[in-house]
Amino acid sequence: MIKKINPKNEVPAHEPRLYRVVADRIQALIQEERVMPGSRLPSERDLASKLSVSRTSLREALIALELGGVIEVRGGSGVYVTEKPEEPADLAEVGPGPFEVLSARRLIESEIAAIAARVATDAAIDGILRAVLDMEKNHDNYSSNEQADRNFHLSIAQATGNSALVGTVEYLWNQRGRLWHKLKEHFQTEDLRQQTLKDHRAILEAIAAHDPAEARKAMRAHLERVTRTFSRG
Repeated sequence: MIKKINPKNEVPAHEPRLYRVVADRIQALIQEERVMPGSRLPSERDLASKLSVSRTSLREALIALELGGVIEVRGGSGVYVTEKPEEPADLAEVGPGPFEVLSARRLIESEIAAIAARVATDAAIDGILRAVLDMEKNHDNYSSNEQADRNFHLSIAQATGNSALVGTVEYLWNQRGRLWHKLKEHFQTEDLRQQTLKDHRAILEAIAAHDPAEARKAMRAHLERVTRTFSRG
């Protein structure tokens, strides 16, 4: 019998992250139901229902197991048990799961964008613009594009003149560990990269226009879009 997990229960700080608990339950399911190497697991919808967890927690767990070599996620086909399953890699250093981080960013960075729109100087706005231009220039270079993306969000925080907010954005960005990058790998497409640039331009324009409400709205819309992309089946 697979133990049910209540996704609404908070996980105390001293306990494993929910996605790691879910990953353990998936491995238990593989063993208890004798799912053979090379066999396909049930769909994400069915697994989430079986374990009574959200699709986002399940997806993070599957990515963790993929990183550990336990499963293979094949786009458009499904999730398969590997021929030679291994113990999951130690993911303790990953920290919060990607969807936890995105939830925090929607709350915090939307307000940071609104503050920036109120107080940003011309020089600060120029800094945000440079980050957007760097993203466009390095469109096809993953590491340089990622750095420009980071600089964009940090530049907005710097535009507030509040070093605590800059530190908060730096912390949130530093949580983009192996889970995040593996998840992004599965969903990153040319269309999505173009949409990110479009989102960033909208945020920049709202800040440059000193429109706090529109800046808040544009940042929230951007991060909600990323969340939807990573959540879709």
